[in-house]
Amino acid sequence: MKFLVYYAGDLANVFFIITVGTGLYWLIFFKAQKSVSVLLPMRAQEERFVTYVGCAFALKALQFLHKLTSQITIDIFFIDWERPKGKVLKAVEGEGGVRSATIPVSIWRTYFVANEWNEIQTVRKINPLFQVLIVLFFLEVVGFKNLALMDSSSSLSRNPPSYIAPYSRILRYAVSTALWLVIGIIQIVFFAVFYERFIEDKIRQFVDLCCMSNISVFLLSHKCFGYYIHGRSVHGHADTNMEEMNMNLKREAENLCSQRGLVPNTEGQTFQIAVSSQMRQHYDRIHETLIRKNGPARLLSSSASTFEQSIKAYHTMNKFLASFIDHVHKEMDYFIKDKLLLERILGVEFMEPMEKSIFYNDEGYSFSSVLYYGNEATLLIYDLLFFCVVDLACQNFILAAFLTYLQQEIFRFIRNTVGQKNLASKTLVDQRFLI
Repeated sequence: MKFLVYYAGDLANVFFIITVGTGLYWLIFFKAQKSVSVLLPMRAQEERFVTYVGCAFALKALQFLHKLTSQITIDIFFIDWERPKGKVLKAVEGEGGVRSATIPVSIWRTYFVANEWNEIQTVRKINPLFQVLIVLFFLEVVGFKNLALMDSSSSLSRNPPSYIAPYSRILRYAVSTALWLVIGIIQIVFFAVFYERFIEDKIRQFVDLCCMSNISVFLLSHKCFGYYIHGRSVHGHADTNMEEMNMNLKREAENLCSQRGLVPNTEGQTFQIAVSSQMRQHYDRIHETLIRKNGPARLLSSSASTFEQSIKAYHTMNKFLASFIDHVHKEMDYFIKDKLLLERILGVEFMEPMEKSIFYNDEGYSFSSVLYYGNEATLLIYDLLFFCVVDLACQNFILAAFLTYLQQEIFRFIRNTVGQKNLASKTLVDQRFLI
């Protein structure tokens, strides 16, 4: 089933490329001809073309829903590296005495990182509302929709009293896709070249925030594959005051401390990880206790509530993952390597994590593939095909634009809401603090 879903996505891309190429062929050669040499397809051929567009949309929708489902069910955990700074004396109730206890580690850093992750779940490389409005502006106001008329004129304006030819659905599709792709690509280029460089890059900012907060992110998007963001602070502690925080940043800027990378004297903080089945089984055993809300009474100790069991499981998971990263478990160890060129091109791993897990250096921040951000191509083509399918059905660009934006907002709401619940469930972060 997984193979068929991935195959559907690739087949949708094939149908999309062929239909766009075919539509642009008729748009260019029919509108640019000086003498009659190219005729538009007959109605039966046009119906077949529309069928292919419908198939492309159905297959792309299946791929989109699969990606959405995968993203809202990922396994994620925030590893807190902070350690208590000492002990304090406190009175013991009922015993009338005083004893020492470790200073508790603040949970606010974890809440803060969880909030930032929650906010970037639906960040995209384009502005969807701007995309829809600009496409609609060029089609309806500038007059690009007139290029879809079944006449040989390439003028963007028509004289109302004169005869106006009916629209060709193939030409409407070609004009819509050309405008949508051009505007989308311009937005992506602007976002990558200008906005991320000079204004805000939320993905890299999140990685920096993890390091400043002394929090690492452990992600499993598949059974034995996922991502790791190394956020262990090079200063040892992140629970500190403003003066010490600024001093730490100054020391780091002047290279007076070690580098942030997982490997000493490196800057690599993001990794693709292939974990062994033994490590995954151990993770699942702790994870079952972590997410259990109302398990059978026999599974809970008589002196501990469900909440206390969850807290204990949280600390167990935090300790296990931290020790795993620190190579404590020799039977579940890992090693770090670079991907081969062919592995990077094909997006596969040739080595199986049999006895040891494998951490692949990842300079491309590919953990964004579990966010909207890393799936912009799929989202862009899906929105485009949705817009075109609605327009081909009713031949109304305004209605198509409205319904496209409406479905974008609905799916964004679903992604945010269910993703937030999954985040709270998997990390034990109280959902009331995800604002």
